[in-house]
Amino acid sequence: MLTHGRPVGLALGLVATTLGAYALPGGWSLRFAFTTSWVAVLGVALLPRSGGGYLVAADLAGYTLLGYGLVLLIAGIVTVRPLRPPPPRAP
Repeated sequence: MLTHGRPVGLALGLVATTLGAYALPGGWSLRFAFTTSWVAVLGVALLPRSGGGYLVAADLAGYTLLGYGLVLLIAGIVTVRPLRPPPPRAP
């Protein structure tokens, strides 16, 4: 457990990630790339280490981190803007 082992570290990490994702404009190359990369790094952190341990513990803080990763990924997908604007409607 790195910083999410302490409540202050977990809260700071989640707030900083939320503000970073919010500051980026929605789109494939910005917010979606940020959120997907964040979840990918979290996925790598979930793999067992060579010593037999895990970087993310199976406790409330670890599950909070996993749940936040899912919420962040969904937010990144939902806020993707369309590539082309919709055609104008006839009056």
